[in-house]
Amino acid sequence: MPSSKNLVIVESPSKAKTIEKYLGRNYHVVASLGHVRDLPKSQMGVDVEHDYEPKYISIRGKGPVIKDLKKEAKKAKRVYLAADPDREGEAIAWHVSHLLGLDVDGKNRVVFNEITKDTVKQAFKSPRSIDMNLVDAQQARRVLDRLVGYSISPILWAKVKKGLSAGRVQSIALKLVIERENEIKKFVPEEYWTIESIFKHDKEKFKANFYGLNHKKMDLPNNDKVQEVLGKIDKKADFDVEKVTKKERKRFPAAPFTTSSLQQEANRKLNFKTRKTMMIAQQLYEGINLGKKEGTVGLITYMRTDSKRISKVAVHEASQFIHEEYGEPFAAVKMRKDKNQEGAQDAHEAIRPSSIYRTPKSLKDILTRDQYRLYDLIWSRFAASQMTPAVFDTMSVDITQNDVMFRANGSKMKFQGYRKVYQSTAESNSKDNILPDLQEGDKVKLQSNDPSQHFTQPPARYTEASLVKALEENGVGRPSTYAPTIDTIQRRYYVKLNGKSFEPTELGGIVDNLIQDYFPDIVNVDFTANLEDELDNIEEGKENWVKVVDRYYKPFEKELKSAEDKIEKVQIKDEPAGIDCDICGAPMVIKLGRYGKFYACSRFPDCRNTKPIVKEIGVVCPKCKKGQVIERKSKKNRIFYGCSRYPDCDFVSWDKPVGRNCPKDQHYLVEKKVKGGRQVICPNGDYEEAVQK
Repeated sequence: MPSSKNLVIVESPSKAKTIEKYLGRNYHVVASLGHVRDLPKSQMGVDVEHDYEPKYISIRGKGPVIKDLKKEAKKAKRVYLAADPDREGEAIAWHVSHLLGLDVDGKNRVVFNEITKDTVKQAFKSPRSIDMNLVDAQQARRVLDRLVGYSISPILWAKVKKGLSAGRVQSIALKLVIERENEIKKFVPEEYWTIESIFKHDKEKFKANFYGLNHKKMDLPNNDKVQEVLGKIDKKADFDVEKVTKKERKRFPAAPFTTSSLQQEANRKLNFKTRKTMMIAQQLYEGINLGKKEGTVGLITYMRTDSKRISKVAVHEASQFIHEEYGEPFAAVKMRKDKNQEGAQDAHEAIRPSSIYRTPKSLKDILTRDQYRLYDLIWSRFAASQMTPAVFDTMSVDITQNDVMFRANGSKMKFQGYRKVYQSTAESNSKDNILPDLQEGDKVKLQSNDPSQHFTQPPARYTEASLVKALEENGVGRPSTYAPTIDTIQRRYYVKLNGKSFEPTELGGIVDNLIQDYFPDIVNVDFTANLEDELDNIEEGKENWVKVVDRYYKPFEKELKSAEDKIEKVQIKDEPAGIDCDICGAPMVIKLGRYGKFYACSRFPDCRNTKPIVKEIGVVCPKCKKGQVIERKSKKNRIFYGCSRYPDCDFVSWDKPVGRNCPKDQHYLVEKKVKGGRQVICPNGDYEEAVQK
């Protein structure tokens, strides 16, 4: 006998609890716990001969969930499918619909961009049928990724080592990391100099930098040029203030977060990994219990989006809040129109709080520390985006003597604007530089010159934030793919984290070379970015998904046949370690394992002795004077230094000992990272010296 209740199926239990409270007693909300059907893991599961027909099966372990869904659907008055509002969510709804025998054309699909009472209730007033264009776009991606992954991976297993994999987006992410590493290796530093000088006007001192000669900008490539410039200066004579330029400059706030910009800023500001950012954002979206008064509420809008658009309702509410909280001067007059990244979808709004009136401060005691920090970031960025620009008074001063020109730049904040609530990572590091009130024709005195030698720096290695940015700029992948992609290349040990930066491993280099040589299309950025456009076309009903897959798979299939014949087995040879096994006396060798290189006995499997490889820095332990100082890594991948005789000697230091003692108190000296380079210091006192290059 059918129940009088309507059944609503969502993906997660926490989302189910939130929505059930909003809909009331006539609705029963259950969770499918994500996907219920997928391609089989044990085989390709795609019939290439018959229009790439996917062979979907129920996911192993999901039997009890599917059984419960069928049981609940049977007795329900009506079934609604309320999975997430994206391609993935549409595909989940379609698979559930298939398992429950629902009519695909039936009006049973409900979507909402934020989980708040009004939005959810409104969504249930206008259910629609499953959008097969969205489903087909997701199917095309899934099928093509399966064809690529399950075709290349067995070759890597056979020719390199077991457990490897390859895929469209992960191969490009690996390629980017390796290309950056090659740039760093090829980089040749170039010498250049600067002259920073202190000038005095009346009693006020200020800094200015050498600009050029005869009003033309001039570089200082070496010390000879520096001395030539200094030789033209008469230290006793005054300098003339030749030109003073005063301007008012406005700095506008950034747009609200997209998935990519949230991942980048959370990595830079909060030190969150991409996966962690998405996990916490999911919690904030699905709902947090705010107590008896409000119950469980979704605090942010859907967190998988590449749109910067904001609804008029949210803009109006933000304007009202800013007027009340900060006053009229801080509220933006016009509704801003942010341009989306090229190729971005505009299905959802940008990431914003579901209500700006739920301030981070009001939720501090309810949210966990990490939830609070991420919510504060999202709330502040959105609030700032609806505020007026910050205004600065800037001043540029040209100072001359004997055709030698120095320039001083100053700025002072005149009006905070949006910076009252939010500053990006770059803005947080900038400070006011206030100059004296100089006028053209004034005289200033030179107090001191400070010439400094510098060397150009190689490009920085990718961090999670900059790798996400590079993938987005190249049009590779979509917001939902960045976190799993970065996770995969680390788990496969193609890259490793050194501090916050990615370094390619030897294994990563081998895999990248094979793919570059035999599957060039896979690592062709344009090829992969064009596919994203094609998927968008499928979603919009402009393309047939089978034809798109065929266009991409046919050339790849030719590469595949050629590769199977031509690729020779890659021997990752064991290197002699130069030491003997302390168990059986046989020579030790260096092997490449899943987590990098290690020492192993050459008599394996008869002798299974292994040891980690430690890096000696050529310094005797300053504590016991017997062991060697070796480089180690903490659980968080941070380098530290310890004695090779541990645990007999417990010497440990975050800074690198240099093997000399302080001339003042004979304490050991260490090399420490400081702003602008490295310095040798005494941890015990005030002694310091420059690092000798």
